[in-house]
Amino acid sequence: MNKRIIYKNKDNTVSIIIPTPDALQSMTIEQIAKKDVPTGLNYKIVNVSDISSDRTFRNAWTIADAELTDGVGEWLQ
Repeated sequence: MNKRIIYKNKDNTVSIIIPTPDALQSMTIEQIAKKDVPTGLNYKIVNVSDISSDRTFRNAWTIADAELTDGVGEWLQ
């Protein structure tokens, strides 16, 4: 799978979900996003190539709220 799920945490850090092959056998990436992104947080599904491969400053990565347009998490904690 060459897709990832990106969302911004309440503390403005960025999280990236990498779906497992097993999960993708039983769910779509959209279903995984709704299930795994925390409730009320917007997310975006992107290509792997859209994410920097340089992890040196990964704690400084940002994403604009306006870019998180693919859905809202429904994860029940």
